[in-house]
Amino acid sequence: MARKETKRSSPTNGHLDHSGPEVSDQSVRELAQVFKLLSDETRLRILFYLALSPNSELHVTDLCHRLGQSQPAVSHHLALLRVSGLIESRREGKHNFYCVRTDHFGEMLLSLFSAAGEAPRTKIPPSTISS
Repeated sequence: MARKETKRSSPTNGHLDHSGPEVSDQSVRELAQVFKLLSDETRLRILFYLALSPNSELHVTDLCHRLGQSQPAVSHHLALLRVSGLIESRREGKHNFYCVRTDHFGEMLLSLFSAAGEAPRTKIPPSTISS
């Protein structure tokens, strides 16, 4: 993807002005990859459930039941989200639990879902959110 540059002529010297904000090609590629991951409905639902879970995390089996999908299918989506850095996991015995990686991203998700009318518009402590 080509980077667009803002080009403005300076009224005094006629040269192009490149003083606008610059974005590295690597940043653009990484952000495009995140948007690709979020474009899948199942992964978006996983993030929604994780962001709104009462304990801020869910077990793989809980996600399978909510999504109506098999464990291998859900685990595949979770692996993609985990490798991208959007979620993290912790293991407790034989069970894997997943949560949204940062508070900032979690709040951003809640804002996005709130705009779509699917989540509470005000910040509610995780312990009081029912899913």
